Amino acid sequence: MAGHSIPHFQNDAGHPAIDIGVKEFMCVGANPPFDHPHVFLDLGDDSEKVCPYCSTLYRYSPELKPTETRPAGCLYINRAA
Repeated sequence: MAGHSIPHFQNDAGHPAIDIGVKEFMCVGANPPFDHPHVFLDLGDDSEKVCPYCSTLYRYSPELKPTETRPAGCLYINRAA
């Protein structure tokens, strides 16, 4: 993903799993002020990974765009920027 920003995902709704269209990303937990340390996760050759802070299961889905999630609405957008 060189030359691109790393997408950040959040899980305010408490979904047990979120499908994403990238293999490198940041998990923020819930939206601030209920977020956890923003942790970089890299799936590598795997197709899924659990966040060590919030236990959200992230699954790679190649049919999704980098900013799409299933269920929808899990892309984190920094409103303060």
